[in-house]
Amino acid sequence: MDLTPTLERIAERVRPHLAEGKVAGYIPALARVDPQRFGIAVVSVDGRVSTAGDARVPFSVQSISKVFTLTLALDKVGSELWTRIGREPSGSAFNSIVQLEREGGIPRNPFINAGAIAVTDVLLEGRPPQAVIDEILAFLRRRADDPAVAIDEEVARSEADTGHRNYSLAHFLASFGRLRNPVDSALSVYFHQCALAMTCVQLARAGLFLAAAGHDPLSGERVVAPERARRINALMLTCGHYDASGDVAFRIGLPGKSGVGGGILAVVPKRAAIAVWSPGLNANGNSHAGTIALEMLAAEMGWSVF
Repeated sequence: MDLTPTLERIAERVRPHLAEGKVAGYIPALARVDPQRFGIAVVSVDGRVSTAGDARVPFSVQSISKVFTLTLALDKVGSELWTRIGREPSGSAFNSIVQLEREGGIPRNPFINAGAIAVTDVLLEGRPPQAVIDEILAFLRRRADDPAVAIDEEVARSEADTGHRNYSLAHFLASFGRLRNPVDSALSVYFHQCALAMTCVQLARAGLFLAAAGHDPLSGERVVAPERARRINALMLTCGHYDASGDVAFRIGLPGKSGVGGGILAVVPKRAAIAVWSPGLNANGNSHAGTIALEMLAAEMGWSVF
């Protein structure tokens, strides 16, 4: 089914909401993004691509990258990962230092910043940061089936220059013995993965394996086992929107992961992957208009995991 008319109608309906969010002003490279941008793409498991708005304009995926680094880390160490990172919703801000200290340096889940830094540490394991950055980029290009996926070096530099809270989180992890590699190495990888630039079409295509039980239905490649795909989706549903994850699950009912670049990746099991982008954020750091658009789409299509 061609969803383009539906997506175009939703894009028009959310237009009044574009001015209600605020761009991520604490990262200079993101502060300059036009808040009136909006794009949405749906890639179905049978390969149909439906889009509206700025669906082919690259944007900074930021924390959405954590879905893919988690996938790589689980492939590398399997269930051993959960000895270093929890699987519970945080109930706190995505960059909370207080919670990390109180819980002995074990991040609550892999999607908050401390958890994602711990995941990059797993990927490093003595390798140089550039080798891991190259691995992540190659994985995203393969999943998106598009060599044009790239890292925005300006955003990466901007992250490094202003990432004082992330440096603090990494040093807290190290102080509890939770990092096995140098802080600077882990953060170099982390800042570069967050600086990945992708379009909604590329991002939805990259996440399609999670809609098909870990199998890429278009390339035929087995990316992860069905059980692992279910567990990644479960974490996206319960932890993917930081301390608003419960509200988003209530309103939309689909696994998803947001980023402060204004993007959201959502999964409709056995049907499709969705990517939406609107740079204006709500108080929780999630795309304001993007969340509204996803809620409209899920309601209109009757899509939910419940």
